[in-house]
Amino acid sequence: MDLRRRPSQSKRQKASKSSVAFVGDDAKPAAKASDALPLPLCVTNGFFLALFFSLVYFLLIRWREKIREGTPLHIVSFFELVAIVGFVASFIYLLGFFGIDFAQSLLWRSASEDEDVWSNGEVVDGDAAVAREDAKVTPCAAAIEPRSETVVKPPAVSSSYEEIVKQVVAGEIPSYALEARLGDCERAAAVRREALQRTTGRSLHGLPLEGLDYESILGQCCEMPVGYVQIPVGVAGPLLLDGREHTVPMATTEGCLVASTNRGCKAIHMSGGATSVLLRDAMSRAPVVRFGSAKRAAELKFFLEDPMNFEMLALVFNKSSRFGRLQSVKCAIAGKNLYMRFSCSTGDAMGMNMVSKGVQNVLDYLQEDFPDMDVIGISGNYCSDKKPAAVNWIEGRGKSVVCEAVIKEEVVKKVLKTTVASLVELNMLKNLTGSAMAGSLGGFNAHASNIVTAIYLATGQDPAQNVESSNCITMMEAVNDGKDLHVSVSMPSIEVGTVGGGTQLASQSACLNLLGVKGANKDTPGANARLLATIVAGSVLAGELSLMSAISAGQLVKSHMKYNRSNRDIAKMSA
Repeated sequence: MDLRRRPSQSKRQKASKSSVAFVGDDAKPAAKASDALPLPLCVTNGFFLALFFSLVYFLLIRWREKIREGTPLHIVSFFELVAIVGFVASFIYLLGFFGIDFAQSLLWRSASEDEDVWSNGEVVDGDAAVAREDAKVTPCAAAIEPRSETVVKPPAVSSSYEEIVKQVVAGEIPSYALEARLGDCERAAAVRREALQRTTGRSLHGLPLEGLDYESILGQCCEMPVGYVQIPVGVAGPLLLDGREHTVPMATTEGCLVASTNRGCKAIHMSGGATSVLLRDAMSRAPVVRFGSAKRAAELKFFLEDPMNFEMLALVFNKSSRFGRLQSVKCAIAGKNLYMRFSCSTGDAMGMNMVSKGVQNVLDYLQEDFPDMDVIGISGNYCSDKKPAAVNWIEGRGKSVVCEAVIKEEVVKKVLKTTVASLVELNMLKNLTGSAMAGSLGGFNAHASNIVTAIYLATGQDPAQNVESSNCITMMEAVNDGKDLHVSVSMPSIEVGTVGGGTQLASQSACLNLLGVKGANKDTPGANARLLATIVAGSVLAGELSLMSAISAGQLVKSHMKYNRSNRDIAKMSA
């Protein structure tokens, strides 16, 4: 197998100096342009350098004399013509000798900063680089086992399925090492599954094994797989949002959810559609550091929040990625502990890995000026990720979106089966007052998390991030002399991406393709992820509108009894 890798910049420079070209495992001296020179290279360089500067001096003296004498500059003598020709020739030589190396070093450094991905000696295009910003894909045969100081050659693995299972059960082969030992991810999952059933004495019958590309999840989505869980996917829509129709995929096991969201989409469509505005786009990461005193922690806080220092901090932060761009740094102090909340744009990736890399760069940079800074953790929960937090509700995290629609009176009556006045009153007493009485944090809505989670599961987002992504306040108001209904949802922390993580799996990729946001946007980086965030908000608007109408009309229990209860005889199914 030809193992060709992109050399590092230092290795490239060494190769350039020694003029050695590497092809596969063979190396031989490369042909050099200097081999054609009649004199040694150092003598030739010295000659042209002396010629260049002497001719420049001569021409400057002649130029000054012509200005003093009033002689036109375009009148050139024979010696001046020879000097000009010699100047041009020496300049071309010096530019070719020194300029090319300088330009190549700039190009190599730019390629390094732009994070070009090389594979088998070729550069992968920009889309592939974006897809790798927030994820790392490892081939099955290259699965990495925990490193140790001494390299021990793994024992030979028998080709017999039964013998391999017995070795796993006996502990001779670690379960986590099956992919690396066997070089076949699906076979490794089957062996691990059988060994687990024998070890626990419990059957996994009913958990599917075949039909999943196990190589696509290795090193990125799941470790030690033994199968996969099936979740049905329904579609709601079309959702008419910002003049475009979207059919929204929703993965859920809750009856009525897709049907209810679909009814909301219908009401919005019949009323002319909804509009959305993306207010902010910034993922955050907040490390925690400790000093010997609160005063010293405050000094770093003032340094980070000083506008004069932001340009340098952004330069250090941004070098880790082509798409991560630092937007702000906000700090909070707890005694001698300092929490620094970095916020940055992340292109089409959700961006947790991207922002973490940038934060690490800044911490390394700050360590030089603040050597007494003790980094406790890259995340100090002031971010805050996958937890209810007021900072996300107030400051936002990910995409901040507001979405609104005006539902006509006849649509409220015929489609939603209720009245404008009833919806406005219910929203005030339930979503606003009721949530306040419960001490809710960002939960001033009917069921935003239902829609968010269903779309997240279908499109390969991190389902745990529904905690902050479901922050939502639903507002309803009678407009147009009380005839029509103005409804809106404000969602400050929708965390989505269209590259990385689970978005590259076949099923989730298909759902993203249905929405027209698959992969990275070639023309405008980040546009696909922003569009997905607005679709999430628009779908939540539809879901809120329909559920609130069902409660107002007294249809909630009746609908769930009809659509969310199975009529199948469980006794017969288990027999």
